[in-house]
This record gives sequence, C-alpha cells and structure tokens, in this order.
Amino acid sequence: MSVGGRGGGGRLLGRMSADPEITHHKLNRGTLLRVLSYATPFRGLLLVFLLVVIVASTLSVAPLLLFQRIIDDGVLAGDVGLIVTLSLAVAGMAVVNAGLGILERWCAARVGEGLILRLRTEIYDHVQRMPLAFFSRSHTGKLVSRLQSDVTGAQQAFTSTLSSVVSNGTTVALVLGSMLLLSWPLTLAALVLLPLFMVPARIVGSRLAGLTKDRMQSNAEMSATMTERFSVSGALLVKLFGTPEEELARFSAQAREVADSGVRIVMTGRVYMTAMTLVGALATALFYGVGGVAAVREQLTVGTLTALVALLARLYGPLMQLVSLRVDVMTAMVSFERVFEVLDLPHLIKDAPGARDVAGPATVDFRDVRFTYPPASAVSLASLGPGSVTRESASEPVLKGISFRAEAGQTLALVGASGAGKTTITHLIARIYDADSGSVRIAGTDVRDATLASLRDMVGYVTQDAHLFHDTIAANLRYARPGATDEELWAALEAGQVAEVVRRLPDGLDTVVGDRGYRLSGGERQRVAIARLLLKATPILVLDEATAHLDSESEALVQRALDAAAEGRTVIVIAHRLSTVRRADQILVLEAGRIVERGTHAELLARGGAYAKLYATQFAE
Repeated sequence: MSVGGRGGGGRLLGRMSADPEITHHKLNRGTLLRVLSYATPFRGLLLVFLLVVIVASTLSVAPLLLFQRIIDDGVLAGDVGLIVTLSLAVAGMAVVNAGLGILERWCAARVGEGLILRLRTEIYDHVQRMPLAFFSRSHTGKLVSRLQSDVTGAQQAFTSTLSSVVSNGTTVALVLGSMLLLSWPLTLAALVLLPLFMVPARIVGSRLAGLTKDRMQSNAEMSATMTERFSVSGALLVKLFGTPEEELARFSAQAREVADSGVRIVMTGRVYMTAMTLVGALATALFYGVGGVAAVREQLTVGTLTALVALLARLYGPLMQLVSLRVDVMTAMVSFERVFEVLDLPHLIKDAPGARDVAGPATVDFRDVRFTYPPASAVSLASLGPGSVTRESASEPVLKGISFRAEAGQTLALVGASGAGKTTITHLIARIYDADSGSVRIAGTDVRDATLASLRDMVGYVTQDAHLFHDTIAANLRYARPGATDEELWAALEAGQVAEVVRRLPDGLDTVVGDRGYRLSGGERQRVAIARLLLKATPILVLDEATAHLDSESEALVQRALDAAAEGRTVIVIAHRLSTVRRADQILVLEAGRIVERGTHAELLARGGAYAKLYATQFAE
C-alpha cells in the first residue's frame, strides 16, 4: 500500500525534515496580503490551475468506485456489456487525467516561472540601486542566494503548495466520503490506524531536521572552499603558497562529511518509509481479513471490499501531507519574507523630488563637508553579513569640515596618508555617498538636487584596481557607451595607449579578458579602463591612484593616456607618488579628515610643511 499520495515519499520526507526555526517562525503582519498581491497578475491562470487540480483529483478517485461496479455488477453478474462500458469509462478517465496533468503542469510552470521572473527582476533592480556601503557590508553569496533559493522557495507557495492543498484536500474529502458510503465501520477503523503513521513521522521528522541542517552547513562550507579556490585570485594564492595534497585533503574531508550526512539522511528516510510500508501492508491485511469475513457473511460485496482497499491506499498519503501542510506554507512564507527584507531596504541614494540635470561649467565645490560612513544596520541586513560578526563598533568621522573649489578645466590633487579621507571625497563627488552636513556642488548644483543619471554623465572614474567584466574587450568598453562603433572603440584605445596591445591579441576586440581582466597585465587593464573613460567622455575625471603598483614603463604609458584624458577636463587626482601631481593647479594635503595645507607644488615646497616633508621622504635618495 502506498502512503506517498500525489507528492510521493520524497516530498513527504522533505517536509518532515524542515528546520524547526521555520516551522515555529512567526510571520510579520501583512506578509500574507503582500504575497497575495503577487498573485494578481496570474489570477486567470491560477483559477484554471485550481479547477484542473480539482477535476484531476476527482478523476483519480472515480475509477476506484467504478471497480466496485465492474466486479459486483459486471464480473459476478456475468454482464459483459457493463464490464466493457465501465472499463472504457475508466480508460477514458485515465486519458483525460493524463491531459489534465499536462495542463496542470503548464499552468504551474507559467505561474511559477512568471513569479520567479518578477521577484528576481525586482530584487536585481532594487539591489543595484543600493549604496556602495550595502555591498561592502553584504556577503555576496548570501545576497545571490536571495535571488536563487529564496525566490524559488517563494514560488512554491503558488505552485506545489497550492496544488498540494487543493489536490490532497479534494482527494481526502472524496475518499472519506466514498469509504463512509461503502462501509462506515471499516472507514472508522482506517482513521484509528492514522496515529501509527503520524507518531513515527514526528519522531523521524525531528531526526531528519537535524541531519538536514548539518548537511546544509557542510554543503555551504564545501561550496565556499570551491568558490574561493576557483576564483583567479584564490587559485593564484593556492599556487603560490598552498600544496595540492593539502588542498585535496581539506576538500576531501569536507566532501566526505557531505557524503556521510547524505547516507545518514537516506538511511533514516528509508527506515521510516520501510516502517510505513509495513504498517500500510498490515492495514491492508486487516482490511482484507475483516472485509473478507464480512463478504463471506454477505455483509459486504467483493467489489465493495476491493474498492475499500483501493481507497484506503489513497487515504493515508494525502492525509499525512495535509497534516504537514504548515511546513510547506511556512517555508514558502519565510522565503517571501526573506525576499521582502531585501526589497524593503531603503535606497539611501536616490533622486530627490524635482531633481534636475547638472549643466554648466564642470566645477567641483565642497563647502564645510562632514561625513561618517553609515552603520551596517542602516545600509544592509544582519542576515546578509558574516555569521561570525555579532556586533559592530560605531564608525569614526572620516571628513571633518572639508572645503575647496576646483574650477572647470583645472587639475586638483589630493595627497596624504592612507585613511586621510581622499577616496571618500571622490565618492561624494559622484554621490556614491551623501555628506552628513555641508554641500557638494557640481557645476553649481548640489549633488543631492541633481539627477543621478546626469551625475553619471558628468563624472568618470579610473581606480588603482580597474575592474573588467569577464567578457570581451569590446563589451567592457561599450559598458560606458553602449552604442559606440568599432571605429570609436579603436579611437579610445589609441588615446588610451593600448590599441597596439589589443591588435596583437588573437581575437582583437572580441578577446575575452577573463575574470576581473586577469588575462591582461596590470598596466594593460588600467589603459583599457582609461580607454573606457575616454569613450564615455565625461567633463570631470576622478583618478584614484590610477598609476599605483605599476612598473616604470607601464606607468609612463598610463600617465600619457591620463594626460590625453585630462585635456580640457576638470580632474580630481589622488596619488601617493607626488611626481604625478607636480603640475596640478591645486594640491590639497589631508590628515585625519582635514585639509592641513593647500597650494601649488612650488608653494607647498617653499612652505616647508607636511607636503614638503612628504616630498623629501619620497625623493630622499
């Protein structure tokens, strides 16, 4: 006798192994209404889906009742015509049920995939608009999990869970009703046996929950190891410092734990299913024994007995799945809540009401700007951060009253020790963050009153770690200007002093640069990034240590490319190598978030202050 019902034993064991943290989770108010709002675009399909499930469930039970008539009124009565007619009816129901099964699957797929598409695009759009602090605080793997497993879990609410509720509910109602009509004493006996299924299910379910949680943790650790070791940086570190034997031993231990936990889960589930099959067989034997005696005494017909045994096999599985329904519902609702957590995070950086485009000469003006990096609680979720971090100290102020003005076409240099606030200043220019007080003005407009799109068109960046996507050179360049022609790409590469390098590559513009651009040297990556900036042609350039960590030849080429990029533009440059900023129109020396000196290279040297000491230290030899 089967106890799995339509969902099968696998799904039943999956429910039983649900984490108690999920089954005892308290939903936030309004979650259910919000979830239902996602069903609105699919209400027509959902109605068809529900009708199909109900009809299919009915057609799966109806043949069992026809078997009674085939035996009692056909076989035992010798009515060949009735046997043929009812057999054809059973066959017809089977054909119709098969067609309904396909239609049910199609409706479920359309609703489920449509819901996944909507949720994923909403999360992706929401996340990409989050401030940079969100990404620095969030674990990438956990964030991606929200777009993958949690969205898929939420989708279950409108497909498998809904189908299970309607299908099993319809089946149980029809089966119990039919059994009561055929023989209410045997039906009550069947219900008395139900605890023999439910008690072991709860015991095994608790055991499976712990085993499943351990397996998920082991899988996560194994996946983390692979992710770290298979990235370009991780693979390089392993090759430089690790040994294949030690790496294999570490991974083998993790993989062995996953395998061992899998065996324990499988065997626990098998013992349970074997016990349930045995109980089902004993229940069937009891039915045949009691019902057989009743049939001999002519208290029950043979057809009725056969139908009752068949209906019994259809009763326990759906009943147990309905009992476990809370697990399904809570799992789906918790997945929705985890998705809503991300969607409900506020966008700290967004267009203000009535925001306007920036226009005018490309000036950069800071007026008494103060800034402290926002705490993790303001920009991210604790569940997206490292599990080992339970508390985070408050940040110290980074900028403490910064004021300066760079006129259009001027070059302004920021120098000072690491942590002085140089990069933070450049982040405020493009409104990657907002100042706590004071104002940052571009072309005379406060950046908080400007549209983000116009700021992107005004300000371009090259950093010391120029990032390239794992794509072709052409695709990386066109990321700055999607409609650029090949001729424009080559012109940008020429100005960026890297065209000859690209021409020597096997596929030219179509060469894939690899993860983070690692197929190119550091200097080549920088020059491709500068070419990308030139292609965008922004009136303000921010160069954050663009020549750091380069050899002399690469630095010279990159500097030549930067000179070409800076021509006629306003440039904000950060540099530790003071030789690169000697021609700047204005140099600001920062210490601990304050400007301690300002002037030209010659003026600052003549002053003999912090800049002069820094310059003397670098050129002492």
